[in-house]
Amino acid sequence: MANERVRVRGTSIFRPIIYGNTAVVLTSQEKLLAPSQEHTHRWTVAVRSAASAPNSEQVGGADDLSYFIKRVTFKLHDTYPNPSRNVDKAPFELTETGWGEFEIQIRITFVAESGEKAITLYHHLKLHPWTATGEPEIPSLEVATKAGPVHSWQYDEVVFNDPYQNFLNILLQHPPTPLPKVKRKPIPFHLANPGSLEASKGGVPEFNALMEKEESERLEEARKAVIAEQDRWREKLIEKEKELEKLQKEVDAMG
Repeated sequence: MANERVRVRGTSIFRPIIYGNTAVVLTSQEKLLAPSQEHTHRWTVAVRSAASAPNSEQVGGADDLSYFIKRVTFKLHDTYPNPSRNVDKAPFELTETGWGEFEIQIRITFVAESGEKAITLYHHLKLHPWTATGEPEIPSLEVATKAGPVHSWQYDEVVFNDPYQNFLNILLQHPPTPLPKVKRKPIPFHLANPGSLEASKGGVPEFNALMEKEESERLEEARKAVIAEQDRWREKLIEKEKELEKLQKEVDAMG
C-alpha cells in the first residue's frame, strides 16, 4: 500500500472540463418571487465534464466529476448575500437571479488522494445575447425572452503531472466520456472565433472533438505568435546592445 503514495514520474493525465454559465430571462411570476424586483435573469454557473449526455438540455455534464473534484467555490459579486458559495458535491453548480454581469471566481479543490493544490479560474457572467465583436448589446426583455437562453462556456483541460499511484488508479477507473467526433448540435460561441456566432444558434450547444482540435490549433498559433514577438524584441535588444557597445568604445577612445 505504501507505494500508492509514490508519484508516477513521467506520467501526465488530463480530464476535460467546461466552466461557464447559462442565463434566461425571468418570467413575470419568477420576477415576483425574486429577492429584488430589479432582477431580470436567472442564471446557473457550473463546472462540468466537457461531454454532454444524450438528449440533454444542458451544456456538458455527462460525467460525475466528484471522483477527482472535492469542492467548487464560486465567489460572486459582493452585493450577493454570502458571496463565497461552496458546492461540496456534484453537480458543481450554483443558480441565482440578478440583473448585471460580473466576474465570478471559481476555485476547484481536488480530492485528498490527488495531493494537488486547488486551482482558480475566472468567468465573466454572461446574461445578454452574444455579438460577433463582444461589445455589449442589451436588448429589451421581450426580445431577449424570444431569443432564448444565453450560453457562455469555456473548454479547459485539468492536467495532472506525475500523479500519485492511487490517484492515477482512480482516474483510470473513470475515463471521461469522449466528445462527439462531428457537430451534432449548435456549438458554444467564443470571441476567439467570431465565425462561430451563427453556428451557436438554434438550441442547446455542445462541445465536440472538432472544436477541441480547432481550439488546440488556435492556441498553437497564439503560442507561435508570442514566440515570434519575443524573438523580434530579442533581436532588437541585441542590436541596441551592439550600438551601445560601439558608442562606449567611441567614448573610451575620446578619453
